[in-house]
Amino acid sequence: MTIALLVIDMQTNFLEEQVEKAVVHSACEYINHVAGLLRENNHTVIHVKDIEGADESSVAKLDFIPEIVIGQDDIQINKEYSNAFWKTELEAVLSDKGIQLVIVSGFAAEHCVLFTYNGALERGFKAAILQKGILSTQNAAIDQTYRHRHVVAYPVIEYLVSQQASVTAN
Repeated sequence: MTIALLVIDMQTNFLEEQVEKAVVHSACEYINHVAGLLRENNHTVIHVKDIEGADESSVAKLDFIPEIVIGQDDIQINKEYSNAFWKTELEAVLSDKGIQLVIVSGFAAEHCVLFTYNGALERGFKAAILQKGILSTQNAAIDQTYRHRHVVAYPVIEYLVSQQASVTAN
């Protein structure tokens, strides 16, 4: 099974003052762990940047936060809408790479994460939310997202990747 991790809107302008630093740090640990695991096993990591309403004076605030590791071969996609599939090349990139499972992480659980998750399902991908890998300014939104969507924990991702590696080796 080919897997892609989508890292949604982990940008300075959203996280600098809106979400507690310890919470951001914890989510980044999970996101970076899964991203590293997927990179090591030739899966795809995509960082999605929200550029809606951006102008030259706000470019620096659009940068990804330094806690998120961006690999050399990671893909970056800009979006202007809550759903990262809407009017972007995301679907084509995933299809070209033969992605079957899309794992969504990032900010904000009740907006861009949720809409992108739904967008993946609408386009025929299997989709899951990364457990402990989403953020919001509202803790209740995170709980609701986990309660009403498919969630995957990093040990399960490790298992899926190891199973694929053993099948490929044989």
